Amino acid sequence: MNTHTRAGLSRATLLALALASLALAAIAPAQKAAPLFNGKNLDGWVQRGGQAAYRIEGNEIVGVSTPNTPNTFLCTASDYGDFILEYEFKADQRLNSGVQIRSECFDTPKEITAGGKTIKIPAGRVHGYQIEIDPDVPRARMWSAGIYDEARRGWLFPKGKQEEAAFSALGRTLFKPDAWNHVRVEAIGDSIKTWLNGALCADIIDAMTPRGFIALQVHGIGKDTKKDGAQIRWRNLTLTEFSAPATIAPNTLTPAEKATGWRLLWDGKTTDGWRSAKADAFPAKGWIIKDGVLTILAAKGAESAAAGDIITRERYRDFELRLEFKMTPRANSGVKYFVQPNLDPITGSGAKAAVGSAIGLEYQILDDALHPDARLGRDGNRTLASLYDLIPSSTGKKPNPIGEWNAARIIVRGNHIEHWLNGEKVIEYNRGTPAFRDAVVNSKYKNIPNFGEWPDGHILLQEHGDEVSYRNIKILLPKQK
Repeated sequence: MNTHTRAGLSRATLLALALASLALAAIAPAQKAAPLFNGKNLDGWVQRGGQAAYRIEGNEIVGVSTPNTPNTFLCTASDYGDFILEYEFKADQRLNSGVQIRSECFDTPKEITAGGKTIKIPAGRVHGYQIEIDPDVPRARMWSAGIYDEARRGWLFPKGKQEEAAFSALGRTLFKPDAWNHVRVEAIGDSIKTWLNGALCADIIDAMTPRGFIALQVHGIGKDTKKDGAQIRWRNLTLTEFSAPATIAPNTLTPAEKATGWRLLWDGKTTDGWRSAKADAFPAKGWIIKDGVLTILAAKGAESAAAGDIITRERYRDFELRLEFKMTPRANSGVKYFVQPNLDPITGSGAKAAVGSAIGLEYQILDDALHPDARLGRDGNRTLASLYDLIPSSTGKKPNPIGEWNAARIIVRGNHIEHWLNGEKVIEYNRGTPAFRDAVVNSKYKNIPNFGEWPDGHILLQEHGDEVSYRNIKILLPKQK
């Protein structure tokens, strides 16, 4: 099971990104947001767990703490999978709380395995993802909009002293004590993102529970009678739900992807948005488009010696890139990012080359079984999904057979970068760190100043003289003000 937090500079840059983007762009979802609360009664809601009280005051649901009872949850009767959830809350500073998403509760005990550990969940225990409400002004912790895994694995974000301190610092700039705070949650596939008052707070990938109910929590207060009657209030709860299509046509976006900001980086039909790495025009030969597939044809296995690489016309800084690729036997290619086409190509020893691929960080695409490059480099750092010539991908990766489509995913958040293959994370690294720079020194890129640490660059599909095909090339950029 993969649990992953996306952030730059060892996650802290995610917080800096949030500070720089304190407002969401207007998004027009393909489906209309619907209220979760009818404003009159609690029809469609079920109370589980403890005995804390819930009542209605105007357009608000009010949860009231009660001593000597465990966590209490007001749960939707329906389950939800992919959605955008928005709500406002106002909390007594004495009371911890939260909103469960994709959560479950069973009449019999349950055991789950995560991270090599067995977790026992008692009968009747609500468990699942919780979007934290933590108005702890006295302790200055301020973790609202963090993600906690209730009754299972604990904190998913923030996690670790450095991240916790940075998240609290962010929370102090965003949270409004004794006032209404707005939360947005995007749960699409294995991606869960949260915003507090317009700023991105948490951004994780986790596939443990794809579907479940939503619940409003009143945290237990034990025997602390000083907290008796503390209140948490919610209002304006809306949900935009997305149904997964039975089939998705190649090179298209689902309603959920459109609503959350994804866009096609290649339209499946034309060369729009792409050009040669060596010229302003798209290569006249070598790259073909047929039946929604972009293919580089074989040309004797030489690196960028025939049609040449193609790059996006735009440059990118922070993004999530997804695409599918299909190899022929013994094929070699790659997806590069932070590409600097003005730099001279280099040979395998790092010397200047007359002909070669444009310079950038590379997600290696390779037939590991048949191509000799898989046995070169250091420790397998030229194998499939590796950061080429720098960092090897996981030995436990699971590529599909040659001739079948594979799914690649590259996540860039500041200096924090990840490579994924077929739904599994296979590399995680941080640019600018001693470990990264040491890898550069011991690579073919050692003579390129500040290699891989540029602030932005193009995305590239490599021509290496072998036939490789691409489709479903999509990109997600940070929301702007």
